[in-house]
Amino acid sequence: MVAVARARCLPPILGPVRSARSATAIRFARPPLSCSASAIAVVASMDAPPQGYRTNVGICLADPSLTKVFSASRIDIPGAWQMPQGGIDAGEEPRAAAVRELREETGVTSAEIVAEAPNWLTYDFPADVKDKLNARWGTNWKGQAQKWFLFRFTGKDDEINLNGDGSERPEFSQWTWMTPQQVIEKAVEFKQPVYEEALKHFAPYLQSDPTASS
Repeated sequence: MVAVARARCLPPILGPVRSARSATAIRFARPPLSCSASAIAVVASMDAPPQGYRTNVGICLADPSLTKVFSASRIDIPGAWQMPQGGIDAGEEPRAAAVRELREETGVTSAEIVAEAPNWLTYDFPADVKDKLNARWGTNWKGQAQKWFLFRFTGKDDEINLNGDGSERPEFSQWTWMTPQQVIEKAVEFKQPVYEEALKHFAPYLQSDPTASS
């Protein structure tokens, strides 16, 4: 099964954004409506992670009503928004890795797993991203093979802390709740097909259609 990313017009994000430094909601300012250039990005779906790909978990954290999804802006790449994710440690089960990564990146412990995507979703790194990440990790990965989990947040917004649990360096500068479609549109282009596939798996549990326009 494959999914192809196409050029999209990015609508403005509605709703409050919260910074890492403060629980105070701020408005997210972004440039006017724009379209990205056409690009082909293919994501593979398979029963087991293939050789040459870093095993990874992806976390779709939905709000208590299961209508909006957590997305955060990366510190190192301003304007790049994503759902939490992270590598699976040696000998670690994907489910345990997802719980750990959620806590490390967002500080969230008040959450329950609602669903797990049945297959691994695999994507390749663009050349520049591949070189940068492999230099940092001392590896030669082609890309990432991700196991995705849908969590329902059962706490209050002030529990979310982008400094995480203090065990890792913070990755995000601000966050907000988005519709599933907004999450896809705000992601970097090479991750969009994976986000589309993951959110299709989770659509029966969410109270909004991830393929619908926001």
